Amino acid sequence: MNHNPDIYLLYEYKEKMPFTVRMKVCLDAPVDAALLTKAAQEAIGRFPYFSVRVGLDEGQNYTLQHNDRPVAVLPEKDERLTLGSEEVNGHLVAITWRNNYVWFNYSHTFCGATGALFWVKATLYLYMLRKYGALEAPKDLKLPGTPVTEGELFFPDPDTLPDDEPIYRFDGGDSNLALCRFLKYLLNPFAKETYYYHIDIPVKDFMDYAARIDGSPNTILAAMMMKVCSRLFREKKGTFLAGRVAADYRNDIGANESYRDFVRFIHVRYEWSMKDESIQKLNMCARGAVIRQNQPELGIERFRKISANHRGIDEQPDLEAKMNFASVHSTFRSDPRDNYTISYVGQTDWGGMDEHIKGFYTITDGDLMLELNALKDKFCITFQLVNRDRKPLELFCELLEQEGVPYRVSDCFARCLPKIQLPSAE
Repeated sequence: MNHNPDIYLLYEYKEKMPFTVRMKVCLDAPVDAALLTKAAQEAIGRFPYFSVRVGLDEGQNYTLQHNDRPVAVLPEKDERLTLGSEEVNGHLVAITWRNNYVWFNYSHTFCGATGALFWVKATLYLYMLRKYGALEAPKDLKLPGTPVTEGELFFPDPDTLPDDEPIYRFDGGDSNLALCRFLKYLLNPFAKETYYYHIDIPVKDFMDYAARIDGSPNTILAAMMMKVCSRLFREKKGTFLAGRVAADYRNDIGANESYRDFVRFIHVRYEWSMKDESIQKLNMCARGAVIRQNQPELGIERFRKISANHRGIDEQPDLEAKMNFASVHSTFRSDPRDNYTISYVGQTDWGGMDEHIKGFYTITDGDLMLELNALKDKFCITFQLVNRDRKPLELFCELLEQEGVPYRVSDCFARCLPKIQLPSAE
């Protein structure tokens, strides 16, 4: 492979499929913009792989070039930023703030939540040092002056990985029940934004409930969202209900320390005949799917497919052909179609910053998409929808009440996922 692996998702970019992410942090005090700006400029120096701008070489391949301009730290305006633009000094990352909230905006092309958290933690830690003085550092904190390790940059050669066959592959097929909702969004030229809600659940209450039904956050949410979808969609002959659970496979390919995004999906299929089953039983079905599909061989298989797509893009003669190839061969778009998605990174170690962080939410693309983060005292769910219809949210909250799980839900917010400005071949 001749090119930086961080460029390839850019070929799939479309304005309504932006492949951008926002991490929203709620602090215990209003943001000091001057201190945040200083911290942001200091922190980005530790992450040369994020401090880049997009270029186009003679072969019409995207390139990532070092960008020594300041990282933009701007007031939040409830408008979509354009990453790569002059407004953000050409960067694919930017920070916005309002009151006691900070949004970390970035392109998904080079990382997911695992890699982005390195940058987020360093920025907030340097900010809080200036604001509050010394505080305990998270164990995985990467500050300016610490070396960028080989493990951090590692991207394996697929030919060096084992080629054992998986014991099991999901072959449950596509569930198209939610397709109409999403197509209405994609085909509506006036649908400029999609929406989300915060749902906060106390950690103790949720984990006590998980212990009672022998579940995990991922499998419980998969079960609850099956119930939501069974009441949201109309039963039709030959259809079924399905969800996907994000699974990190970096350990499967020996990229344990890498900042890059290595995510595949575990698919959970439910039949309509199960719609009146208990959450406990539906949770067991999700657990079974996780056990069957959580195989290193499947992670390696996914990585090989992605690497083959990269090579295919490189072989195309011009930018238009590269973009067409990337779209047709997209691993994400070729995945089995499900009704909803659950994504949970796990509990984040904030060190002494914990006492100043009151909420942490990941904002991504997709409909019926739940992003879950864990602080010491509460789970922070981002419940994401393509429109303002609250019915899915209300059905989910009803289930929490029926199961005796306390929660707090926010008002509706526009997602405002950033766009990306890319160089043209003209």
